[in-house]
Amino acid sequence: MLKGKRLGVVGVGKLGEAIVGGLLRQGDLGTADVAGSVGHAESVDRVRERLGIETTTDNRELVAGRDVVLIAVKPQNMDRVLREIADVLEPGQLLISVAASVTTPFVQERLAGPVPVVRAMPNTPSVMNKGMTALSGGLYAKPEHLHVAESIFACVGETVFVDESLMDGVTALSASGPAYLYVIIESLAEAGVKLGIPRDVSTLLAAQTMLGAASMVLESKAHPALLKDMVTTPAGCTIDGLMELEEGKLRVTLIKAVVKAAERARELVQNQK
Repeated sequence: MLKGKRLGVVGVGKLGEAIVGGLLRQGDLGTADVAGSVGHAESVDRVRERLGIETTTDNRELVAGRDVVLIAVKPQNMDRVLREIADVLEPGQLLISVAASVTTPFVQERLAGPVPVVRAMPNTPSVMNKGMTALSGGLYAKPEHLHVAESIFACVGETVFVDESLMDGVTALSASGPAYLYVIIESLAEAGVKLGIPRDVSTLLAAQTMLGAASMVLESKAHPALLKDMVTTPAGCTIDGLMELEEGKLRVTLIKAVVKAAERARELVQNQK
């Protein structure tokens, strides 16, 4: 889906760099097929050296004639960037936005014509090629546009298509989710320190355990409750630990955290209007 495409990335920060790096490693696009823009002149050399792609501070120059334009700027900068490039974009181009809480109607309203728009919500593990990205198509996006977007983000992890009405939930779950899990890893590591395990060893034990448990869920396709029961032997130590978690309301606290984050994401959307 990507061979022969010319990609322009507006905002080559950490996420933009991760996506471009993933694409170049996959081999469907070469450095001559990709160009990027940055907000400051001092960042031009950094991107050129790290990725080997042409880099500019001129967004209009970047997007002109590109088959695919990926906008990877902060949500608060989207309005300015979209208005800046609106009259340069053409209906034959595909615009992909990774800005959190920025809807496809918000993007579409600021463009001069019927440009197909795809909204993507990746998360930070994308920089390690372990990302999770949800994709939604806008008014003019056709299946082939969605497939192009899917091909791009498959280079840095897993992808899934969702209705755009679910994107606030996706933001709260998979985009914000790493922060919740870091707290859990940190807490488990602190427990190990409390029990006398050296901090570096304790952190490794906690992080690798979470990685392994996640792999079990993904590869076995089994319900997490069934996998939990496999660990929990009768009259063993795990059940005592689980009882403490239930008493501390870990389960409901995590649910409430995701719901609260989704509510905040909806507020951000409303503030855009």
